[in-house]
Amino acid sequence: MSQRHSATITARAGIAQDPAYGAVTPPLYLSSTFALPAFKQPGRYDYSRSNNPNRDLLGDALAELEGGARAIVTNTGMSACLLALQLLTPADTLVIPHDCYGGSYRLFLNLAQRKQAFKLVIVNFLKDDWAAQVQAAAPKMIWVETPSNPLLQITDIVAVAAVSRALSAYLVVDNTFLSPILQNPIALGADLVVHSTTKYLNGHSDIVGGALICKDAAIGDELKWWANCLGVTGSAFDAHQTLRGLRTLLPRIKAHERNAAAVVAFLQQEPLVAQLYYPGLASHPGHQIAKTQQQGFGGMVSFDLAADATYLPVFFAALQCFTLAQSLGGIESLICHPGTMTHASMDAAAQATAGIGPTLIRLSVGIEDERDLIADLAQAFAAVRAAIAKSGEDVGRDHTASQKTLSHETPSKPPIAVSAPVAEHAAVATEPVQPRRSGNGSIVVHDTQVTDDSTASWHNNPALCAFW
Repeated sequence: MSQRHSATITARAGIAQDPAYGAVTPPLYLSSTFALPAFKQPGRYDYSRSNNPNRDLLGDALAELEGGARAIVTNTGMSACLLALQLLTPADTLVIPHDCYGGSYRLFLNLAQRKQAFKLVIVNFLKDDWAAQVQAAAPKMIWVETPSNPLLQITDIVAVAAVSRALSAYLVVDNTFLSPILQNPIALGADLVVHSTTKYLNGHSDIVGGALICKDAAIGDELKWWANCLGVTGSAFDAHQTLRGLRTLLPRIKAHERNAAAVVAFLQQEPLVAQLYYPGLASHPGHQIAKTQQQGFGGMVSFDLAADATYLPVFFAALQCFTLAQSLGGIESLICHPGTMTHASMDAAAQATAGIGPTLIRLSVGIEDERDLIADLAQAFAAVRAAIAKSGEDVGRDHTASQKTLSHETPSKPPIAVSAPVAEHAAVATEPVQPRRSGNGSIVVHDTQVTDDSTASWHNNPALCAFW
């Protein structure tokens, strides 16, 4: 058969491949070890950390979906990130975006600072001179996250791939927010693709896992060796669950995207939304690039609440369909406050540079009835309005002093397409870019000094213990 389409790849992932009894759906191989055919004659499987049938079935499906030669299934999304970094040495430079996921940011920063595992340069890929900055850094690896978490900013993968090829650098793309259904980075020039399989690929919020898909088979073999060496391979049960979730990926993604579009249309007309972040909006600065490199705009939406942060508890407490929780990509709708949840590992200065404000809210729009989701958000906004009215403050977009205010059109006019802001700085000036020490022991970055204990206040916060 010629190259299969994504709907067929996902629906038939692992189907009718049981070599023992011809089971249509694959059995679960929980065994930790496997019998050798004879002395000094190892079979395909000997120990589940090294190889497992369930993990292999999932890896084969993900490699085919992403157009890669190899896929390594890991026990978390972060271990997939860590695995990719094994291609670097202390003499190499890693370039990362200024607005990447907080957990990835924490990993990159601490490996560079505390372990000297590589040199780190942070670049704003939305700036006109991003290519010059990357070229000046002469990296061995360039890391891209598009759409970004949580502001859904778009990076031109084809353009970054051209720069990476000229530099003989690896290009890694985190494709978690879209899945292979909506974006295929390898076809656009990426060398490696990272997924948190916890999210859309599994889709049911009942496992934790990751995957690293490699364009080149030799690189895939090297990283598979490292995965076994480090012990970061995923469990058989999690692989089995993820493979089952993968079979419904296409219809789920379509439902997520349809509901997200309906929620965005509602949020555009809500006065308590100060700013809306969604690449599907024509006014989004990355809209045209997204249309070119994506097959859809996904199910993630973020917005700034046009009220003081003290009203966030009112908003969250009023919700019934949206659950306040970490993670994303499950069939259920989730809501989070990035500043204190997903990106709490970034200090205040880094959050500000990335555009993560105190009233930023991120939605992972599920597959419930869109009418119920909109009604749920409407009554939460109503609760905030009531609380503001009781306090005697102004209500709506004109109220926000620290955020960009927007005029609200009357219902007779088309809703305003609110675009995401573009950060003003090319790199995170308060974090180490190619770290070097000054005489007093602080880290110098573009002539800005940051003491090593600058993160102590949030690092020692017991409320953030889950992040450490």
